[in-house]
Amino acid sequence: MTSTPQPQSDITIGPNGILRFLLELFAIVSLGFWGFVAWPLPWNIVIGIGAPVIAIVLWGLFRSPKAVFRIDPFGRALVEVVVMAAAAFAWWDLGQPVVAIVFAAVATVSGVINARSEFR
Repeated sequence: MTSTPQPQSDITIGPNGILRFLLELFAIVSLGFWGFVAWPLPWNIVIGIGAPVIAIVLWGLFRSPKAVFRIDPFGRALVEVVVMAAAAFAWWDLGQPVVAIVFAAVATVSGVINARSEFR
């Protein structure tokens, strides 16, 4: 019995890939939390659901490894900056500047490392 070779994926997952995934999850949860906490009824429901959905759609369409639309590296970086900056702003708006600054710094360093690897 012979087995057929499985197709190889061109996506490698390293420590920064895991960190980036956790940052994406944190950004999405942060936007939802901010929407539900920072806004009065009925806007908290609209923004609490809408903000993370918009971030997920943007990420899935333009930034994910299997993105629907392939755009240039500048466009991918722009989408990433918008999503991560929105999450950092959300924490700042909630009165948590330390969380906002730490998240923004970690996301920036991870993004720069990823960008350098994408241009290799």
